[in-house]
Amino acid sequence: MVKTYFKTVQRMFRHHLIRLLSLMGVILISIGFISGIGSPADMIRDSIEIYYRNRNVSDFIVKSKTGSFTDEQIAAIRLRYGENHVSSGISLDIQTGEKRSLRLYFLDFDAWNINVPEIVDGEKVIDDEENCVYAEVSDNVLKGYSIGETVEIDLGKALNLPMEYKIAVTVKGIIKSPLTFGKDGEPSYNNPEGTEIPDNMAEMGKLDLLENILYCPTSVLPVPIKGDLYITAENRNLFDSFSEEYKAYVEDEKAVLTNLLGDDIEIITLYDNYSFKSILSSADKVRGIGNILMVIFMAVTLLVVLSSMMRLMEEERAQIACLKTLGYSSFGIVMRYILFALVALFTGGGGGFFVGYGVSWMMCYVFGYGYDMPPISVVVNPSYYFLSIGVIIAVTSVAIFILGMRMIADTPANLLRPKPPKKGKRVFLEQIPFIWNRLSFKYKSSFRNVLRYKMRFFMMLVSVAVSAGLVFAGLSLLDMCLFDDFGSSAIIGIAVIVVVFAGLLTAVVINTLTTINISERSREIATLMVLGYLDNEICGYIYREIYISTFIGILFGYPVGIGLATLVFKTIGFGIVNGVSWFMWLLVPIIVFAFTLLVTLMLRPKIVKVKMNECLKAVE
Repeated sequence: MVKTYFKTVQRMFRHHLIRLLSLMGVILISIGFISGIGSPADMIRDSIEIYYRNRNVSDFIVKSKTGSFTDEQIAAIRLRYGENHVSSGISLDIQTGEKRSLRLYFLDFDAWNINVPEIVDGEKVIDDEENCVYAEVSDNVLKGYSIGETVEIDLGKALNLPMEYKIAVTVKGIIKSPLTFGKDGEPSYNNPEGTEIPDNMAEMGKLDLLENILYCPTSVLPVPIKGDLYITAENRNLFDSFSEEYKAYVEDEKAVLTNLLGDDIEIITLYDNYSFKSILSSADKVRGIGNILMVIFMAVTLLVVLSSMMRLMEEERAQIACLKTLGYSSFGIVMRYILFALVALFTGGGGGFFVGYGVSWMMCYVFGYGYDMPPISVVVNPSYYFLSIGVIIAVTSVAIFILGMRMIADTPANLLRPKPPKKGKRVFLEQIPFIWNRLSFKYKSSFRNVLRYKMRFFMMLVSVAVSAGLVFAGLSLLDMCLFDDFGSSAIIGIAVIVVVFAGLLTAVVINTLTTINISERSREIATLMVLGYLDNEICGYIYREIYISTFIGILFGYPVGIGLATLVFKTIGFGIVNGVSWFMWLLVPIIVFAFTLLVTLMLRPKIVKVKMNECLKAVE
């Protein structure tokens, strides 16, 4: 009996292989998107925090407004924070042209243990090497210097000395400061004192921008000056991507620093650092968008999986009746379908893990367009992955069990009788003679078939509407980033990924539901073949219904998309639906229909290869 049971299970998998593969595709896309889009925020945060600790990034930069700190003031700061948590130096700006300047940092190279830079090229410079300096690596703003280049510096002008004092320094190494990640300059550190961080990086052109940055040993100064203090928190884990504890710590220490050094100081914290704030803000926005869309993807996936499994059980009513008659338990019969669903879920979910890895890698790669990122370990966030697949498995298994037990409770005699087809009814369009009377017979037939099976139509409508809404939300986000100069490369990346995965989800959903539809109507298709309909005519008969359902789904998809786009814009803090370009609205049906057309072309072989004899012998 057990052997026979497993034979029926094997036969079910073999007979419904296309359905199984379709469900795998839905799960793969959904789990891949959810796990992939939920991972980059944590990966980026982890990389920033590791970088913060490894490079010993300063939590406070204290600048003296009088030009220099006294030895007593520096001693008080070292006593408060510890010798290893304080270093000193001075920074000066020299005007090199209209709206351009050269910044000089004078530091003790031998004791450079705070804000430790990364040497990109060249050699390490020691403090007693005569007039050898580091240069900041070039980016979209800084021109940069080459190794061995000699630069003349007018220290007399920079220090307001009564005499001329010029020196020539040689660039021995190119370094990257750990305080800056942006490729378009750092308005909080690399610009004159008091400048505000612009909302739009394009506005930086209105500010006095640095042309170059040099790091010089303090030995080249004519007199010892210490006008800058770099201070690090003793607990390096306190930062935790700007945690509430860190925020409270910073506010308390700012008061302490003012008390120790007086009011003639300027305190720059990491909250004033554009690079740290913007990159973590972008990561949070990606997480916010992902949290919204993961719910939508999960809902569509559950809808499609449950719809497919319900219709599978309906198709196998006679098989269920036979198993019940042979004495198999209700639990054992239902477990066949739970097993079918679990195979699809685990296989698709396993593939979704690797798709999620690819999405995570792509998001991190996109971040690199706007930021000079520290090293990132690309991993799939297990919480998003297991949460999504766990919810889908749990809900699907429970729903199949409940629906299956309810069906099996019926008598075998009733189960052996196929359900009578739905009676044809007038559709709402028939109440509008102006439209209905102008439709040809084939379109009237298609509309009646589409609206005849309300549950089937509802499943298709909701799936297409949500998918179209996701496409609109992605296009709206992309439009705001590209044409209104909002957001960042990371937001552009997520917008593109949303559009692509929403389109793929549309294709897989339509393919799954239509494949089931074709299986249920194989006798109807065989009858058309017997009546002499050509392959193109039979395919057109099915295609029209798909296109009509898709068109109606797109119409409902616009309000869904408007709601999603509004929610996304509120989450990331910029953009309005009214500001979306008109052509983005028109792209929605084009993208959805493009994926739909792809599905119909793939379904053609299944339609034309329906076996007439087998289908027409089926019990009515």
